[in-house]
Amino acid sequence: MTNLNNTKKVKIKKLRVGRGIGSGKGKTSGRGVKGQKSRSGVAIKSFEGGQMPLYRRLPKRGFNPIKKIKVAILNLDKIQNLIENKKIKQDTQINLDTLQKANIVSKSFKKIKILGSGDIKSKINLNVDFVSKSAKEKLEKAGGTISLNHKN
Repeated sequence: MTNLNNTKKVKIKKLRVGRGIGSGKGKTSGRGVKGQKSRSGVAIKSFEGGQMPLYRRLPKRGFNPIKKIKVAILNLDKIQNLIENKKIKQDTQINLDTLQKANIVSKSFKKIKILGSGDIKSKINLNVDFVSKSAKEKLEKAGGTISLNHKN
């Protein structure tokens, strides 16, 4: 086994451009003749000859996930207000379909969540995707029932 310190050192000389015709990289230093690219300080990385560059042709994605499921959020006081204004009936089951048919929730929403802001006095039957702890407690105290959809 040879000792690495005793092996002959290999040093490749640095290529010095622009040092005479005999070096092979003299005169124009391998840059060709004239033009923007032959000058120093040139950066035309994504330039496509005036055509709209690829990064500008593609749509902006950013932080908007493509497959995001829109969740409608309803507070208990809003539901109570809708019942008092007779927009929804309290004896029917309240779910996303009934709210969309009554034009309360936009058709772009795929799921619904109930939050516990405000109070509820009516006994209602809810069929939703998500419910907060406080909303669940208030609904059960008022005598209502909640069933959750488990199609996540």
